[in-house]
Amino acid sequence: MTGLLRRLRTLPLRSRLALLVATAVAVAVAAVATACWFVTRQQLEQQLDTSLRSSKVDQPYLMNLYAYCKGGTSQEPPPFTGVTVQLIDSQGTVCVAPGTSKLPVSDEDLEVTDQDRPYALHSATAENGTDMRVFTSRLEVRGGPGAESGSLAVSIARPMSEVTAPLSTLAWVLVLVAGIGVVGAGAAGLWIARTGLRPVDDLAHAVAHVAETEDLTVRIPVEGEDEIARLSRSFNSMTSSLATSRDRQSQLIADAGHELRTPLTSLRTNIELLARSDETGRAIPPDDRKALMSSVKAQMTELAALIGDLQELSRPDAAEPGPLQVVALHDITRAALQRARLRGPELTFTAELAPWYVRAEPAALERAVVNVLDNAVKFSPSGGTIEVALHRGELTVRDHGPGIPAEELPHVFERFWRSPSARQLPGSGLGLSIVARTVQQAGGEIILSPASGGEGTVASIRLPGAPQPPPEL
Repeated sequence: MTGLLRRLRTLPLRSRLALLVATAVAVAVAAVATACWFVTRQQLEQQLDTSLRSSKVDQPYLMNLYAYCKGGTSQEPPPFTGVTVQLIDSQGTVCVAPGTSKLPVSDEDLEVTDQDRPYALHSATAENGTDMRVFTSRLEVRGGPGAESGSLAVSIARPMSEVTAPLSTLAWVLVLVAGIGVVGAGAAGLWIARTGLRPVDDLAHAVAHVAETEDLTVRIPVEGEDEIARLSRSFNSMTSSLATSRDRQSQLIADAGHELRTPLTSLRTNIELLARSDETGRAIPPDDRKALMSSVKAQMTELAALIGDLQELSRPDAAEPGPLQVVALHDITRAALQRARLRGPELTFTAELAPWYVRAEPAALERAVVNVLDNAVKFSPSGGTIEVALHRGELTVRDHGPGIPAEELPHVFERFWRSPSARQLPGSGLGLSIVARTVQQAGGEIILSPASGGEGTVASIRLPGAPQPPPEL
């Protein structure tokens, strides 16, 4: 049995489905055919028994037969048409019509002769080997030529071939019909399996095509709402997501290459000037050399920041964030403010921070707040003010810089996007993209909008609250 199951598993799915359908139909047909055969046999046997009970033999014929058997007459009675007639006396002596085979006398027949039972119905085999169905009833003899008065038993028999012959024909018909049905069911099952699994074949071919060519534009036509249709939709969604992911990856590489080209070109130019000065022996004026070294340092700092941002964005958008913890947003904002004050010593910072706890990754959340404050420092005029407030889970950072035009607001969270006015300022255009992803992973949202009064920009970060952690003992 185990070997058979193992062989079945090696068959193609359509072959297994066709075999399953054929087996199911074969079992059903066999059950119906068997039930039909047994019911038909029962009905034919009942009809034969009813026919025997209703068979009538003339009294004169029986008396003539009885007299012939006793020797009271030499006239041979003719055979009775359609049935075998046999007389049985109380001693078990059998008298049968000429030209017919004797039937064995059973105990039931003798009980009828002895008047112990009114009739008997049973099967027997005649002397010529014919299976017979026998009905025995009682006959009162009033005497006659050469015969005595008394009680006899009359057995009327008909051949069982009246039942077995139709049953044999029926059996062959059922076998033939069942065979045709099973073969037809197997063929129909194979056709249905091929038709039903055609979308699966299309899916397999599409997967093989994608694996060989890496062509993610392949789509499978979807029809209906069944499991195959849902599988096709899932495949189309998967290839669409993969195509989008690959496009984003290509765009990220292209944008990163473009952003790296500028600082690398500037850094290469400055280093070549310094190297040429050492090779030719022509000293660069101290002020120019100091400016070159400052430029080299600034470009290296920008490269380091850009590489850090690229490492942060190298994780997929759907990647799981680090371990989430319940952290104090007000404390993280205070730490970020200290770093922002170092980057903008000429600026004034005002802070109103109400306690608020959130569930987030502490390092990523602090980096996001620092990026928002860095943007405010970058665009604030010298001596300007940056207003920071945290109230009911909403952290707002307002600067008094030139602001962001309304047509540029939809693009501020795109990777490497920088407004025309900010292209001369340091930065990679990745900061706000990192902020948006960090805030979304924490279940919040960030919005940039023009400040009231038409001067500056307001960055609003909304994060859902979390239960305050218990104090440490």
